[in-house]
Amino acid sequence: MAMSFFDQFASPSYLGIPLIAVAIALPWVLYPTPPSRWINNRLITLQGWLIGRFTNQLMLPLNVGGHKWALLLTSLMVFLITINMLGLLPYTFTPTTQLSLNMGFAVPLWLATVIIGMRNQPTVALGHLLPEGTPILLIPVLIIIETISLFIRPLALGVRLTANLTAGHLLIQLIATAVFVLLPMMPTVAILTATVLFLLTLLEVAVAMIQAYVFVLLLSLYLQENV
Repeated sequence: MAMSFFDQFASPSYLGIPLIAVAIALPWVLYPTPPSRWINNRLITLQGWLIGRFTNQLMLPLNVGGHKWALLLTSLMVFLITINMLGLLPYTFTPTTQLSLNMGFAVPLWLATVIIGMRNQPTVALGHLLPEGTPILLIPVLIIIETISLFIRPLALGVRLTANLTAGHLLIQLIATAVFVLLPMMPTVAILTATVLFLLTLLEVAVAMIQAYVFVLLLSLYLQENV
């Protein structure tokens, strides 16, 4: 019984073909394509306004050189939010609960920010490894600590997104199981548990959006240090 709770995180397959590619490609089909007309409908207007507001907020602390990343970071944000939200539907699979997928997003983008910093301003990029005014005896230790913290960044990005979504899905499944078990025996307790489940689902919707935003926000902060 305990092992079945983790079956929802296994990548589904059909005729031996993994369906994770379908789960990753599906979100892009759900968004309407802007028409060539000058006047759009309300949905496309609202979509453009929300994406524009997010892009302005995300690019605000960056200089002009970092604005080249606007399309990439905004697309990643929309993609992660859509996948996380679709994963809350019954009988669906959430690809972002897989650490391998999240690390596949985190490592190349983090590495790109480091390479940009080393290419454009190597002195400033290396200066982050040693704070100004450090005592001479602490210089080797601090360099090692800052180097380790630098390489831990992509791991923290991937693990944070995976852990938060996995914990939320497990809690929802545990409480939903408790509701079905308690309903024949203690209906009142089952109704109270179902209320908690509803509130937890609302919280998980917020977590799905916030974690996608935090993932992209931290990438923009890493970019800010190197441009």
